[in-house]
Amino acid sequence: MNVQRLLHTADQISTWVGKAFAWLIVVLMLLVCAEVFKRYALNAPTAWIFDANNMLYGTLFMMGGAYTLAHDGHVRGDFFYGSLKPRTQASLDLVLYFIFFLPGIAALTWAGWTYFQDSLAIHEQTFNADPIPLYPFKFVIPVAGAIVLMQGLAEMLRCVVCMRTGVWTPRLKDAEESDVVAQQLAGSEFVDEEAKRLAIEKSIGMKG
Repeated sequence: MNVQRLLHTADQISTWVGKAFAWLIVVLMLLVCAEVFKRYALNAPTAWIFDANNMLYGTLFMMGGAYTLAHDGHVRGDFFYGSLKPRTQASLDLVLYFIFFLPGIAALTWAGWTYFQDSLAIHEQTFNADPIPLYPFKFVIPVAGAIVLMQGLAEMLRCVVCMRTGVWTPRLKDAEESDVVAQQLAGSEFVDEEAKRLAIEKSIGMKG
């Protein structure tokens, strides 16, 4: 398996997990709508719905981290970072991954596994009139941490490749940035065709 295939395999796993758990948004919407109807139309509020919403939203947030990392969607200071050469970007990313990412995510995964084991041992539940199990939600913490760690290691490998070749390896959706730029420029009446072409070409050369 070559490096590019290995990187795309990690990206595919993170993307699949992110898209799968994105359906929790639909579940959240249905739960909120049902609770609003019960509370205000039937005057029969549900005691456990607030805790369930928090768990679902927390799961959605954590399990989407690897997807965002795989698609280079996390926030950074692009006003400085974007002006650097790819090799400099990769070197900076690799240093920051070693200093901040690896210790932080490793600690999250380890602590999350400990929290889950403690919670499972006592069959921890929420504190309300109708308690629901809490340990399945705590199990999400180490799982999410492990997936983000896997994607982070792939990103570090991507940095090493860029430092050796001078260019960023293509991601699964390499044309995504150019598609967005092209769509935005299509509706503009004040940008000529030559400027549009140059903007699209520049976006194709961006990282990711």
